Amino acid sequence: MNKQRIYKVIFFCQGQVYEVYARSVAQGGLLGFVEIEELIFGERTQVVVDPSEEKLKDEFAGVKRSYIPMHSVIRIDEVEKEGKGKISDAGGNVTPFPMPVYGSTPKGPGE
Repeated sequence: MNKQRIYKVIFFCQGQVYEVYARSVAQGGLLGFVEIEELIFGERTQVVVDPSEEKLKDEFAGVKRSYIPMHSVIRIDEVEKEGKGKISDAGGNVTPFPMPVYGSTPKGPGE
């Protein structure tokens, strides 16, 4: 049985939490990034249209591969089947990793 794997990737981006489904997740060729490929979206034949999923489809339209900064990833799960991708506000208990990663170092007294 040749069953393709499906991954649910949840990550933080610009004050929102993204939940996407993909067929391929790997440590990318870029240091510090997670590479996701072959994003999966729900069927367009559904009668009920979810505005959050439509926004996600529009944002990733034409994207072959996406690189997500490793410190933005909240969770990656291998799942049995895909669900609905969504974008939601980062309220509640989701706290982003302290930013910026790169910056000037604080100077001590007398410097």
